[in-house]
Amino acid sequence: MSTLAIEIDIAGVENVSVTDDTLSVDLSDGRTIQAPTSWFPRLLYSTPEERKNWSPIGKGQGIHWPDVDEDISVEALLAGKSSGESQQSLKKWLASRGVL
Repeated sequence: MSTLAIEIDIAGVENVSVTDDTLSVDLSDGRTIQAPTSWFPRLLYSTPEERKNWSPIGKGQGIHWPDVDEDISVEALLAGKSSGESQQSLKKWLASRGVL
């Protein structure tokens, strides 16, 4: 029995916007992916200026926010995965920002 292998080519990031409620990512194939900002606490607790300061990474396969040290892959967004950051790490980061 043979199986059919399908190679998936993930579209690259074209544009990103983050509001208090939604992370919205425009892809090079015309799709827009949206996820709740609450899935990514570092973005949730960031300022509008920090949210605007993003850059594509890995040939557009991910997004990096240097001001808040957050990386999110397109693949994870397509799979519906939220941040994998531990609560201990998040608490330490929030404390460094004076939130806790």
